[in-house]
Amino acid sequence: MTFEQRITRLPRAFDPERGAEALAVVPGLNGDLARLVEGTGGSSPYLKSLIEKERDWLPEALSDPKSALAALFRELRETAPDRLPSALRGGKRKVALITALADLSGAWQLEKVTGTLTDFADLASQLALEATIGAEIRRKKLPGATEDDIPDAGGMVSLAMGKMGAHELNYSSDIDLICLFDETRFDPDDYHDARASFIRATRKMAAMLNDITGEGYVFRTDLRLRPDPAVTPVCLAMEAAERYYESVGRTWERAAYIKARPSAGDLEAGARFLETLRPFVWRKHLDFAAIQDAHDMRLRIREHKGLGGDITLPGHNMKLGRGGIREIEFFTQTRQLIAGGRDPYLRDRHTVPALRKLAGKGWVPEDVADTLADHYRFHREVEHRIQMVNDAQTHLLPKSEEGLERIACLMGRDLPGLEKELRERLTEVHELTEGFFAPEDRKPLQDHAFDPEVIERWQTYPALRSQRAVEIFHRLRPEILRRLSETARPDEALLALDGFLKGLPAGVQLFSLFDANPQLIDLLVDIVGTAPELARHLSRNSGVFDAVIGGTFFTPWPGEDGLREDLAAVLAREGDDYELKLDSARRWAKEWRFRVGVHHLRGVISAEEAGRHYADLATACVSGLWPVVVEKFSQKHGPQPGRGAMMLGMGSLGAQRLNASSDLDLIVIYDAAGVEASEGRRPLAARAYYARLTQAMVTALSAPMAQGRLFEVDMRLRPSGTQGPVATSLASFRNYQENEAWTWEHLALTRARPVAGEASLMDEVETFRQEILARPRDASKLCADVAEMRARIAAAKAPDGPWDAKIGAGRLQDVELLSQSGALLAGAKGRSVAEGLEAGVAIGWLDAAEATELATTYGLFWQVQLASKLLSGATIKPEEIGAGGRAFLLRETGDESVEVLEADMQDRAERAGEIISAALARPAHVGDQGGKGQT
Repeated sequence: MTFEQRITRLPRAFDPERGAEALAVVPGLNGDLARLVEGTGGSSPYLKSLIEKERDWLPEALSDPKSALAALFRELRETAPDRLPSALRGGKRKVALITALADLSGAWQLEKVTGTLTDFADLASQLALEATIGAEIRRKKLPGATEDDIPDAGGMVSLAMGKMGAHELNYSSDIDLICLFDETRFDPDDYHDARASFIRATRKMAAMLNDITGEGYVFRTDLRLRPDPAVTPVCLAMEAAERYYESVGRTWERAAYIKARPSAGDLEAGARFLETLRPFVWRKHLDFAAIQDAHDMRLRIREHKGLGGDITLPGHNMKLGRGGIREIEFFTQTRQLIAGGRDPYLRDRHTVPALRKLAGKGWVPEDVADTLADHYRFHREVEHRIQMVNDAQTHLLPKSEEGLERIACLMGRDLPGLEKELRERLTEVHELTEGFFAPEDRKPLQDHAFDPEVIERWQTYPALRSQRAVEIFHRLRPEILRRLSETARPDEALLALDGFLKGLPAGVQLFSLFDANPQLIDLLVDIVGTAPELARHLSRNSGVFDAVIGGTFFTPWPGEDGLREDLAAVLAREGDDYELKLDSARRWAKEWRFRVGVHHLRGVISAEEAGRHYADLATACVSGLWPVVVEKFSQKHGPQPGRGAMMLGMGSLGAQRLNASSDLDLIVIYDAAGVEASEGRRPLAARAYYARLTQAMVTALSAPMAQGRLFEVDMRLRPSGTQGPVATSLASFRNYQENEAWTWEHLALTRARPVAGEASLMDEVETFRQEILARPRDASKLCADVAEMRARIAAAKAPDGPWDAKIGAGRLQDVELLSQSGALLAGAKGRSVAEGLEAGVAIGWLDAAEATELATTYGLFWQVQLASKLLSGATIKPEEIGAGGRAFLLRETGDESVEVLEADMQDRAERAGEIISAALARPAHVGDQGGKGQT
């Protein structure tokens, strides 16, 4: 169906005297514009006047509107500046007419209608800006500018805000603009002259668009969304605007910038400015405090406009009233503010697509998003019909029945049906959005009588120092206490919660998070009642709760590769800011570490899986930050001389088995390949280069920053220990391992793993590692060395009581030592404890029963070790970890009581110690089973 055939489907017109009659336009018109004028004029005097004024242009426009509009836009671009005000007004009439007819007939969907109106607004503001800036330049009022600077307005940009920014202009919208100029284009001495010139140009541009003449107006132009409009000029320097938003910017301004886009002038400078505002608009953490801000703003608007009370159709405000367009926009934008800082996918200027994206990421239920999107489109259609009647910037439904009948006719509807549908839609929008912004106060009952002194002292804590935090927490407290009363030990859980609240530096954001997501209270109670160490971590890093709400908290573990990809995306979002990258990595790692802890605490994963997950996370951090550090270092000292460097993970990192508080054992190996020095602004000798690069990497991992540390780093396993250089050349590493290394250093190699750096160098080091391990061993000497090491370890450090899972005969460190010995004797390349024990069996050094018992014992002590780090951060003391902690520990190990578990640990450690001692005393058996050992 052609466009002009669709026009024949225009809805029936309203004529108060003659009643409704069908509006027909013959394809091609056949000169029958009179009927179009007569029919449309009954419902819309404004459209009637447009048709009469543009009757010569209308046939061309209806036959091919796309070409007609393109020709119109070309003609306007070619218009001389002195004729532009009149030409723009004529252009506005044409665009308004064709858009109205296309809208009324259903030939264009809402997005096409609003997009066409917005495209014209963009063009009009660009042409008006070019004309007024051009006049300034020709008068030599803009310092240093020439006519070549006119297309980008000499460094000035207008940011389209609101519906113009979102390409969603109403039929009779005003346009909201913020005008800024790039002060960096001017010498400091010229700043004030440039500023004055831009202010004059802005005022003249607004007048060209806004002033009403005999030919009408182009767009009502509003410049009041700029920073502090009562005291600032109509055009500001970008630097001044940035300082304003960073210091006193408010939530409503953040929401406004969701839809902001450069629309005229220096678009590149505008894009740069918006990028600088990204941290202001899109917060790093989930920002649930924005809900209360938005709700307060809604209430202020209602009070100011007198829009409270029940929904009544006559005079109802379709934009600001209950259930109106603004309700849907606030709902959408607030959810975007909450989550958009963490997920750039949600940063969409357009209301309906933004709702779809929020639903796709789980922030809005699918049915709610679909319902609100449908209501939004309907509300906008009604709004357009209201504004078509007399070209009025109004959102109010007519107060008279006659006026409502006009709207019904323009929509092709009967009035009773339209009224019924309007009430239903407005009511449903209000119910869906009001529940989000102002949920009913939760006042659950509790059975347990808590210590009032504990509760009373909460008001003295830093987290409750602001009135807003107190108000939100007051709503939360009954629900928190109810859930605490349902725990096994309510008073114990209350004290744990007390410690959590005492450690919180601030409360508004976290309390808002709980207020909007009550299910998180269960998780908080679970943590504070079970794992005090995790609760302490939470009080210092409450932002990690964001990850729980993010939608992927309980999805399958992504593995090392998935973590690397995720971290790479996080770092890429920080651009070239090195410190922001390091802080972002810390925040990211905290969230993933928190996830591992919660999953372990709740039984989603085992201790074995948790150890691997912690190791995956550490490896991803090291491999992800290494290129960032190298790039930053290279900017000053040039690229890595020779082949480059790699990082070798040792100990638990190499074996891919960490706990919640493990440090990282690392060795840096480089190959300068004969290159003596780097080539950069400040060149360094190769050895010094790699030593300082290593120090930079250690700092990147371990330096305390706003988000804390990533990991403590230990480099004492490098050749020659603390006496050797922090970075080792490949040749030195080879020579040392081949000719100078002690037995313990070859034992350490059994768990070494390349984790980051130059790929071919990583492969070469791994190949060399396997070659060293495969060399024949003097089994007697190796066992004697290990026995001596074991004795020295025992003399140097005694176990921290019966619950020390790591230190002591037959415990973790002891079993690991024997496993490494088995791997070294057999020349095995596997890195895990189980693989080392199996290697010992394969060469006849251990029997299968011994290996199985050692592996079982190791597994038990690993469970206790992981639990101790999660629950208390130190060796477990059953009497101090509380009922929840004890229950978690027993669930992990499968024992009936802590007394039974303690006895089991003691028995197993004794038996394992005996097996290890016996194995180290029988090296003569090695070598008869096809292994690498020698007697």
